[in-house]
Amino acid sequence: MAEADIADTGPNERPEPLSVVSTDVDGIRVVTLSGEIDHDTGDTLRRALETSGVPRPRTVVDLHQVTFMDSSGINIFIAAHRALSEAGGWLRLAAVNESVMRTLSIVGLDVIVDCRDTVDQALGD
Repeated sequence: MAEADIADTGPNERPEPLSVVSTDVDGIRVVTLSGEIDHDTGDTLRRALETSGVPRPRTVVDLHQVTFMDSSGINIFIAAHRALSEAGGWLRLAAVNESVMRTLSIVGLDVIVDCRDTVDQALGD
């Protein structure tokens, strides 16, 4: 019996970690994300969206550099939307790329959470 040749596909590529930059624009928190939102990065996103103790919290999430999102991200955004709404604030998603928007649309999150084409639009009324 001959041994099978195993192709070397190179090193396993790990998904890009999620990076978060949070700024404040006229009292609205802007959370800029870069990378992938999945089971492994969900806690990072959850912490970034935490607003306990903030009166009428308003948050815009800039997703233009997010390359992938699975159901973990969907669930986190639903929970954040609910928490911000209950506190008298809101959550808006901005600059969502086509592949992530397709995911949002399939599950109907784009109907629940306000999605805008740009961060500037999301910051407006």
